Amino acid sequence: MNRRTWDLTALLNAADPQAPLAERNLWLVRLLEWLRQTPREEAAAGTPRAVVRLKHLLNVLERHPEHAWKFAHVIAGVWNDVDAVALFAEVGFAPRMALWHEFLGRLRRRVLPHTTDTRDLAALFELLFGDEADEDWIAAIDDELLARLSLLFAAAPDDGWRVETRAAITVLVSSVHAAGLAGALRVRMEGPLLRDRPFHQLPAAWEAVERLLTQPTVDEAALQPALQVLHALLDRCRAAALTVPEHLEAHGVSVDLMFSVEQLTARIERIEALLACLLSREPQRELLRLVAGLVRVVHERRSLRTLFSRHYSLLARKVAERSAETGEHYITRNRAEYRDMLARAAGGGAVIAGTTFIKFGIAALGLTAFWGGFWAGVNYAMSFVFVHVLHWTVATKQPAMTAPAMADKLLHIDRDDGVQGFVDEVAHLVRSQVAGIVGNLALVAPIVLAVQLLAGLALGATPVSPKQADYVLHSLSLTGPSLLFAAFTGVLLFASSLVAGWVENWFVFNRLDSAIAWNPRLVATLGQARAQRWSRWWRANISGLAANISLGMMLGLTPALLGFVGLGLDVRHVTLSTGQLAAAVGALGFGVIGTWPFWSCVLCIAGIGALNVGVSFLCAFKVAMRSRGVKLADRRRVYAAIRARLWREPRSFLVPPR
Repeated sequence: MNRRTWDLTALLNAADPQAPLAERNLWLVRLLEWLRQTPREEAAAGTPRAVVRLKHLLNVLERHPEHAWKFAHVIAGVWNDVDAVALFAEVGFAPRMALWHEFLGRLRRRVLPHTTDTRDLAALFELLFGDEADEDWIAAIDDELLARLSLLFAAAPDDGWRVETRAAITVLVSSVHAAGLAGALRVRMEGPLLRDRPFHQLPAAWEAVERLLTQPTVDEAALQPALQVLHALLDRCRAAALTVPEHLEAHGVSVDLMFSVEQLTARIERIEALLACLLSREPQRELLRLVAGLVRVVHERRSLRTLFSRHYSLLARKVAERSAETGEHYITRNRAEYRDMLARAAGGGAVIAGTTFIKFGIAALGLTAFWGGFWAGVNYAMSFVFVHVLHWTVATKQPAMTAPAMADKLLHIDRDDGVQGFVDEVAHLVRSQVAGIVGNLALVAPIVLAVQLLAGLALGATPVSPKQADYVLHSLSLTGPSLLFAAFTGVLLFASSLVAGWVENWFVFNRLDSAIAWNPRLVATLGQARAQRWSRWWRANISGLAANISLGMMLGLTPALLGFVGLGLDVRHVTLSTGQLAAAVGALGFGVIGTWPFWSCVLCIAGIGALNVGVSFLCAFKVAMRSRGVKLADRRRVYAAIRARLWREPRSFLVPPR
């Protein structure tokens, strides 16, 4: 039966209860496809097309009992030959409670074709209901049509589905029991909720209910108390599992644990849905509702985007929050903090002056692209770490850290005072960036120039040669690709903040600060007082070290690695570029200041600074807003307030008020 013969006559003739299972499964798939392929003229207004065809099918079968007999026996044969427990107990759940294992499983299902030669009803179910709209037309089946559907299942055992449902609940209860007792989840649940050991009691409570349900005559007087105990235990298990995210919020996030919690709570909901089917006086309606829910779950489980957006939003929020904590240190709000920022940025500029000369020295060695990039990255990383350890600053590292702190202010922009608070924070941030860049450039250029001139006077040759200086003037030209490279560098600056947040979250989640303070071997080696100091130091500096090391290595290695695949992207950092231009002036003489190539470089450096800061801040700000679920419905009001502040108090964006 090919696609062109998928009409009702072909389906009636192809129904063969004696056919191999694979052919009967394929026949069911074709039947569902025929239901969905309703011509537009057949559909009644407001009635799903599949429902229209289903009514037509039942009309035909009611008039032709011989075809109804074959239909019913094909469906009953498939039901008897497949494992229905898998449908109720496994659809929508990962075989292992691990996010990446589930990702690979979803990817495999999206890429590899499915087969109807299967005894797994869960796998067959995905083939039968391959359209997302199936949920809608299944839910649209009314009571009259539902009663008529019994014609299709006339040959199936009356209580066959009850046996499979009870078996599925047993599987689900075992999974919940095992997950709740797993150490990774158990130690993160609130102790009072585990005092009565609900996960321990769950299997015995279900066994008591199942024993009563399988009796020839159900004892309602005994069943109701047993059900109350079971439902109470399920509620307590769910409540205990839902305390895990609260623990992760405070002590570091794990997406695998969040995935495990969602799987556990979803299994509890499935148990309750199956119990509703078993206990309902109208099980057909409950079963139909269950099938519609399973269709929705099947399509949700196919989505890779849903999988990651749901679980990594929490990690994004935690990364943003940790960056926000660090970012507060980079925002100046008064003149004392402003002067302190200038001083710390000047110290950073002095260090970058040394970095500039080492960069030229590495370039003069003529290393291969990879090793040249590697040692350049080591140079940057060591310099940034040195600046961090001395509590100085490099201006371009600030935006990715300060953006999450800014996003915190957006949570209150529904009020006028919240909008003004956000505008104040914008002014503080812009002013802080100006102070950082001015402080960096105020020392890096004079120091590099002074070293060049002194070396020329003392040694007769400058550390940076005229040939290298000509290359600098060419590479920093306003007409070249430097501004594009500066925007790319802004992305790397933002990426370093993500690395910092992730590493700090990993450090906190694994309680490494506590391990340093209280590990017996470390305490014996370092002494208790020193171990405590080390613990506090690492907890305070792990984010900064991760940010600086990752940024340095990315600035050095990324151009080399991208060049390997033919992408000629380079990096342009405003402080390093200023140092290089000062070195070029020292090598070529002050006469170069009167030429256009020099001023082209000056204008380009101004653009580099704006793009370094702007791109990294924009990326971090968007992630921070998304992680907090902030929607700027009134963004025009915010923009208007910023423009009003610029018009009334432009100086507030450059220098702090008195």
